[in-house]
Amino acid sequence: MTFRLTNTATVAAAKAGFSSATAYRLDHDPRLPSQKRQQRERRRPDPLASIFDAEIVPLLEAAPGLRPVAVFEELLRRHPELGEGVRRTLERRIRQWRALHGADQEVIFRQVHEPGRVGLSDFTDMAEHGVTIAGAPLAHRLYHFRLAYSGFEHAHIVLGGESFVALSVGLQNALWALGGAPAEHRTDSLSAAFRNLEPDHPTTGAEADATARYEALCRHYGMVATRNNRGVAHENGAIEGPHGHLKRAIEDALLLRGAREFDDLDAYRRFLDELVGRRNARNRKRIDAERATLKRLPDRRAADGEEALVTVTSSGGFVLRRVFYSVPSRLIGHRLRVRLHDDRLDLFLGGTHLMTLPRGRVQGDRQRGQVVDYRHVIHALRRKPMALIGLVYRDQLFPRDAYRRLFDAALAALPAKLACRLTVDTLALAHERGCEAELATLLEQCLDAGGLPDMAILRDHFAPDPASLPDIVVPLAPLSDYNVLMTTPSQGEAA
Repeated sequence: MTFRLTNTATVAAAKAGFSSATAYRLDHDPRLPSQKRQQRERRRPDPLASIFDAEIVPLLEAAPGLRPVAVFEELLRRHPELGEGVRRTLERRIRQWRALHGADQEVIFRQVHEPGRVGLSDFTDMAEHGVTIAGAPLAHRLYHFRLAYSGFEHAHIVLGGESFVALSVGLQNALWALGGAPAEHRTDSLSAAFRNLEPDHPTTGAEADATARYEALCRHYGMVATRNNRGVAHENGAIEGPHGHLKRAIEDALLLRGAREFDDLDAYRRFLDELVGRRNARNRKRIDAERATLKRLPDRRAADGEEALVTVTSSGGFVLRRVFYSVPSRLIGHRLRVRLHDDRLDLFLGGTHLMTLPRGRVQGDRQRGQVVDYRHVIHALRRKPMALIGLVYRDQLFPRDAYRRLFDAALAALPAKLACRLTVDTLALAHERGCEAELATLLEQCLDAGGLPDMAILRDHFAPDPASLPDIVVPLAPLSDYNVLMTTPSQGEAA
């Protein structure tokens, strides 16, 4: 158009780089193509014109949460002549109506996180990853702690449910690994920390809802316990979103590892610790900057286990949380103090620590569990081997599958009394000579060959018998005899 001010249309078009026909067309109508475009009109009748306001709008007003697909199915039931082709038209029309006349939606308020202010905790299920320990699937959750500002993470394997013990252990491990505590600890409505009572109750509302144990734990570290509104997960978004990132990183690491099998639980824990450590290393500068603003840790950890008192019965054990635990029979009749952790039980007689047992759990409402160590009862079974036939916890008594196979094979080939005697003698041999694993290997070979083991041969193989070893007595000289070595020789006496 600038060239056209001083030149003809043909010359101006040549200088501008387009045809003369375009130049004459612009002379005739200088409007842009977008300005000349006419509004598109409907080319066919609106199939919803007569029914949208009369039938669809009342449905949307009566049930605001109704999905468009449900409205579409109801519409086809009432007017089958419409056909499938109106679905997209209906969905667009409903979306537009809701934008103009629908209810207000919830607004998410983005937050500015301050260093040292908020730490968050939550649990996530790990069943989808298919991790196995020594060939057995591991049913577990992951406790996940995260600082909102720097992104510091800590993950802890939880074998049971979302209990207070699991929350306490995971949270304290995270704080001591971090080296400080934030001002606020935030969770969702965890049953481990809250009773989930009605918020409208005058004395048991949200402020009075926290359990005493959880309040005491947060108070020990100087943290304020808060939670998001029940059922509003995005209020805990600083931990909910990273759940997915962490689980995807775990899945990638398992794929790169090439196996989901671990030798033991400690190996799996090391795998997760290394993974989380690498993720924290990427945020090292922000984490170090936030550490300076954290509260100082107390001198000691809070008690991270629940305590209970139990009495050892004549069955050689005690029942706790519907699980029977065996203990040495010398404790029968004694009252023990038990400290429950997520994966173990610590037993105390008075103030003396006796032993640590693996924690057992029950599956289902009516079932009971057993955690039995054959070493605790083998001396009594040797006197009463026939008790093995109907023993309640017989399946849990066998330390390895080879001993269970031995009992089944012996019971099928021998009288019950001899089968029980053979099995009990084999267990006693494994205990007295400390050869449980090696003996299990020999039993597997013998059973695979279709025979039963010979106890005489097994005793010779794992000789000598501890009872046949001589007692060696070393006489100790009295300490007074050593005084002669400490005397100072008199003058003139040869040294």
